[in-house]
Amino acid sequence: MFVRSFIFVISSVLLVSCDQVAKKPAPTAELEDKLTLSQVAFSELPGWQDDQVIEAFPALSKSCQRYGRWPDDKGVGPDALAGTAADWKIVCNSLTEFMEQAENHKDFGIWLEENFVPFQVKNNDNQEGLFTGYYEAELKGSFTQDETYKYPLYDVPKDLISVRLSDFDEKLKGTTLVGKLKGNRLVPYHERTDIESGVLNDQDLEVIWSDDPVDVFFLHVQGSGRVMLPDGEVIRVGYAGNNGHKFYAIGRALIDEEIIPRDKVSMQAIRTWLRENPDRANEIMQRNKRFIFFREIKGEGPIGAMGVALTARRSLAVDHRHMPLGVPLWLDTTWPGTDKPLQRLMVAQDTGSAIRGPVRGDFFWGPGEPALAQAGKMKQKGHYYLLLPKAVAQNQQVSG
Repeated sequence: MFVRSFIFVISSVLLVSCDQVAKKPAPTAELEDKLTLSQVAFSELPGWQDDQVIEAFPALSKSCQRYGRWPDDKGVGPDALAGTAADWKIVCNSLTEFMEQAENHKDFGIWLEENFVPFQVKNNDNQEGLFTGYYEAELKGSFTQDETYKYPLYDVPKDLISVRLSDFDEKLKGTTLVGKLKGNRLVPYHERTDIESGVLNDQDLEVIWSDDPVDVFFLHVQGSGRVMLPDGEVIRVGYAGNNGHKFYAIGRALIDEEIIPRDKVSMQAIRTWLRENPDRANEIMQRNKRFIFFREIKGEGPIGAMGVALTARRSLAVDHRHMPLGVPLWLDTTWPGTDKPLQRLMVAQDTGSAIRGPVRGDFFWGPGEPALAQAGKMKQKGHYYLLLPKAVAQNQQVSG
């Protein structure tokens, strides 16, 4: 996706993002996290009978299309937790046949029960985790720069170099350095302040121009968005790379400097303050040195870490170090800002660098203001359950 730039804080409070980023070495405490699975029955899934599970079919179908392009022996998830691509191709073929023959799509839940086994996901012995939300940003833009549209979205610069350290040492798997060459040395790439001051000018990198610097900043935070052109046409832009600098959550600064009370901070509150305080807004936003580069996306979007278009309210971002991408999950949490149950079938199709731990999720709410209203206040406790194909489940060493 959208895959994002996060530190381990709740997105609605500290305005953290879902942009695709190089993964940093995890703190020691995180490395001690351990995913454990305990088999349960479908009847034990809270709210299982109440969800319109068929609404998750488009998301699962996209996962199947992706699995279909993988080599049969490719593992699904860390240490092939969810089996191999071959295992999923069998299940996905069954899914296709079912949907072609089913007279009543309400039977989709029965098909799931016949083909999958649910497992309670735990972090060691703790089954409770944090669930936040993200959305697809919207802004106005133009392919032509003028006095209205003067804030650019840039493509990846030609001098930006990304180095996967696992190519040199397998122990450094998941760590990437981003920079540029200075002589024969790799040095950090330009910070946000340098880029916004024009260091990339005259390189023909502008993908599109926007009319609002705050909207552009939020797009950097979310990592993907829809841009409405002056003629009414809508295009999508998505994450293409980043400058390698650490993400800084400006919501933390607004709290620490007592600009916005902690209990009032949300994405909406931060955006409102930035627009109402243009003299300070630029300085605050530039404290986040991370800068995101974009590309135009043709067709469906936004695109998640798995490489498929996300499905609103059915795609979930997870920690790919623990959880497989593409698999169905049963989510048991509450609606943002309430204690009303939010229990439904989701599909793990995205990730983010603040999504850390075996029991951690980021709920994709979709595009625009209604989605922002939910994503901006979501910081709920909850649980989830991993659904594994029966053939794979038989081979799992699980607890409980």
